[in-house]
Formats: sequence, structure tokens, C-alpha cells
Amino acid sequence: MSRVTRRSLLAGGLALGAGPTAVTDAQSRNGRKRVFVLVHGAWHGGWCWERLTERLITRGHRVYAPALSGVGERSHLAAHGINLETHIADIVGELRWKDLTHIVLLGHSYGGMVITGVAERELPRIHAIVYLDAFLPKSGQSVNDMVGFVSGNGADPVPPLYTPEMMSVNSADREWVRSKLTPQPAATFSQKLDHSRAYDRVSVKVYIRPIDFPSAFSDAVCDPLRKDPTWQVHDMRGCGHDVMIDKPEELAQFLEKIA
Repeated sequence: MSRVTRRSLLAGGLALGAGPTAVTDAQSRNGRKRVFVLVHGAWHGGWCWERLTERLITRGHRVYAPALSGVGERSHLAAHGINLETHIADIVGELRWKDLTHIVLLGHSYGGMVITGVAERELPRIHAIVYLDAFLPKSGQSVNDMVGFVSGNGADPVPPLYTPEMMSVNSADREWVRSKLTPQPAATFSQKLDHSRAYDRVSVKVYIRPIDFPSAFSDAVCDPLRKDPTWQVHDMRGCGHDVMIDKPEELAQFLEKIA
């Protein structure tokens, strides 16, 4: 029987790839591999990124897609004290405790509020910032200021106000998405976000607009950026608001190009 030593175990572990992190780190040194941090929108959770995450990891990237406090996979922690600042802190903590740098920070829908706040606190860590059909607030604005997602008494969680049909989710996935949506803590919509437009100082700034999904609000956010040479605006066709569910492969390919 061959003698097993600590050195041989270590060598074997390296040869076999001691876990996905080791493999991914090695790949990152050999090419343009990135760290993606994906921030979901209201009533969603980390679950909504599963298809996109699989594709990016297969390409050798590192991907973090946490559920925000009080919704999705963390809906069991819902409490009146959860607000927009809580969600910003969720992502800031992800970056700091996992020592993430040179990241591509992507926010979907309400997630645009969150990544705008994260850029204020962790700008040096961010290589690219991507707003996926997302809010891009002016300083001092809340979601309620822009679109008015107010709960009945201003405190109770806000039930999903958009059905999968209203979000134009593809028909095959509508029931799955419906089963995953959870109420959103009301203060995440009512708390205003003060910021200095730190996101403007990010090297790569992108807005992705699913143009087959009608939204006067999204157009009002996106159209001025089309005229700004410091922004990239990318139109996607054949999908609804939940681009990462409808078009994960196309989205993954585009993110690789801009990263």
C-alpha cells in the first residue's frame, strides 16, 4: 500500500482542484475573469440569479448573489426594522467580509437603489456598475418618491404588486416565479437615499434595458444615459423585466463583454 503523506494529500488536492474557489482563482489569473456581485430586485431573492450564476461560473468567474434581508431565502427574518440601509449593509458586508475587489456590481430593478448606496461606501472595490432595468435615484429620493410602492399603513410588508404576467416573465416560468415572490419590508421603499453620485466615478457604467417590456419609468431613467458618452446602454429584446430569468445566456455573454 502506498504511503499517504501530508505533502501528497496537498498535491492531490491541488491536482484535482481543491474546490471551486481554487479553480476559479487560478482561471482568474489566466484571463479576464471577474467577480460578479448580483443584487436582486423587490420581492425577489438570490434564487432569481440561478441560471445566470451557473453560466458565469462555468465560464470561470466568481459570482455572489445573496438574498437581501427579509425577502426570498431570508424572508423568515422579516422585521419592521429592515430598510434600504439594511440592504445596502447586506451587500457592503458581502464585499468586506469576503475581501471582494475589482467587482462587477449589478442591480436589478429595486436593486439599483442598493448598488447606488454601495458605490458610496465601497467605490474602490468596483470595476463596473450595471443597472439592469433598475432604479437610478437622485440624491434624497426614495422608491416611493419615484413610483409610490406604499404599504397600507406605511409599516407592514408590501405584498408583491407585480405579477409574473405584469413583469412579462416567459409563460413557462410564471408559476415558478409566482411561488418564490415574498413581501418586501415597507421601509426599503420609504427610506430616502442621500448620495454624492459616486457611481459616476466607476470605470465602466452600464444600463441594460429590455425594450420589449414597456416602462415609461425605465425609459425616463435610461434615455438620458443614451446621450451620455460615459455610459453604455444596451437594449435586449425578447424578454420581460426579469431578464436574468428570460435570457440568462444572452445576459451572461453581454456581461462578459463589458467586464
